[in-house]
Order: sequence, then structure tokens, then C-alpha cells
Amino acid sequence: MNKGSKLAMGIAALSILLVGCGKATSSTSSKGSSEALSGKVTAVGSTALQPLAAKAGANFTAKNSKVNLTVQGGGSGTGLSQVQAGAVSIGDSDIFAEEKDGIKADKLTDHKVAVVGMAPVVNKDAGIKNLKMAQVKKIFTGKITNWKEVGGKDQKIVIINRAQGSGTRATFENAVLKGATAIKSQEQDSNGAVQKIVSTTPGAISYLAFSYFTNKLQAVSIDNVTPTDNNVQTNKWKIWSYEHMYTKGTPDKATAAFLKYMDSKAVQNSLVKDMGYISIHDMKVTKDAKGVVTQN
Repeated sequence: MNKGSKLAMGIAALSILLVGCGKATSSTSSKGSSEALSGKVTAVGSTALQPLAAKAGANFTAKNSKVNLTVQGGGSGTGLSQVQAGAVSIGDSDIFAEEKDGIKADKLTDHKVAVVGMAPVVNKDAGIKNLKMAQVKKIFTGKITNWKEVGGKDQKIVIINRAQGSGTRATFENAVLKGATAIKSQEQDSNGAVQKIVSTTPGAISYLAFSYFTNKLQAVSIDNVTPTDNNVQTNKWKIWSYEHMYTKGTPDKATAAFLKYMDSKAVQNSLVKDMGYISIHDMKVTKDAKGVVTQN
């Protein structure tokens, strides 16, 4: 074989190699692009969970810009009914699906992402910092109507309730009223609305998630137990619930990735605590849908 033939064959071989490398590079680049997380995720429901879900969602989309993630309130009942109907990706709830009438819990998957404590809150002018559990029950059932009856000012008690379907209301009534009927009163759709009204209405009382506590209202101890994270973790403080994110069927990749992020160290060890929630991994007890508490 002469030198010309050898050179031609070498060039041909090199061309084939380069074409092959080019295809491999193109294929790899295309594959990397196709693996970028994308999609639409909509979470609706609990207003107690909403601040955490919204902040975590913002952090998540900052790293996954092709994901369109929306977090809305509406109450736990709305979240459960919407996810059951397949209208949203995630139904946020303060209560177990089993606790809500009309919800087929066996058709939904529960993802517990945090724990939230809840406590009675009063307008600061009422002069109340501690109540007995029996007194709280009598207030919300209309048997005590003036703050002077429990050591406060001579001032009419104004009850602010959450609307029916609220997981916060269900959690509070299960722990405090224990089957008794709450007196008819003004009702609000969100923790945020309750926070504002109680802080500006003389004599007002309601209940809020810890994450909504501010120095403009007074969180009330019960039987001299203060509403703190540490007391919730051991069930010394009885009014608390899991924050659930329910899905129906197998979640798509974007939804699954967001749920995985909610259980990450970045959320559980930092964001959860910074925003007034409790990590599910810090609980010393567990509670089932019937309210039965067991030690971990």
C-alpha cells in the first residue's frame, strides 16, 4: 500500500471517529437537557401549612426554574377534596384524611412534612395568660362569657372561630371540646384573618398555629403548661397536629421531587424550625388518625 492510500485511510478513520464523538456529545447534551426537572405542581389546603409550603416552594423553584409550583390556602377540607378529585397535585391538611367526611383515605397517600402546635390566643387587653382546660372548654361552648370569671378584665368575651372544614378548628375542638358543641360565633377562613382580628378586637379569643404567633396578641398557657415546641414533642402540650401533604395515585416527577425536598435536611433541620413548625423527626411521640398517642 503506497503512502497516499495509507493517508486516505487514516483520514477516513479519523472522520468516522470524530463523527462518532460528535454523536455521543450531541446525545449526552440532549439527554442532560431532557432530564431537567419540569412540570406543574399545585398545592392547596391548610392555611397553617401554607407559609412553610410557600417558602419551601420558592426555594425549590429557585433551583428548578422549569417547575411551575403554586401554593394556595382554602382550608384542610378544600385541600383533601381537591386532591381526591384530581384537581390539584397536593392536598395540604392539618388532619388525617380519615377524619374528613366524604374523603376516601385509602385512595390517597399521606406525606407528613411537619408538626404544628396550636394554642388559644387572646387580645392582650383581656389580661389573661393562663387558663384551665375546663375553662377553655366553657368559653368556647358559651358557659363563660366575661373575662372577669377567669381572672381577667370585666370585659365581654368575643369568640372568633375558624370555619367548618378547617383542620385547625378540628384539631382544637378534638383536643379541647371533646365532642361538645361550640357556640355559634364569628368564623374566619384563615389563620391570618384570625391573627389580625384577635389582635385588634377587645375581648377576643380564638386559636392559632404556633407559626402565626406575634407580639400583638397573647398566647395562652393551659393548666400552666406553655405552648412550646418542646412541650408538643413530648405531648405535654396536647393541641397539635401533623402537617400532611396528600397525593392521589403516583405523583409525577416534579411533585415527587418537591415532596422529597420537603423531607430534606434543608427543610427539616432549618426552614421548619425557623418558621415556627416542628420537624417530624424531632417528635418523641406519634399520633394516629383516632388521636391515640404512643411513645416513639
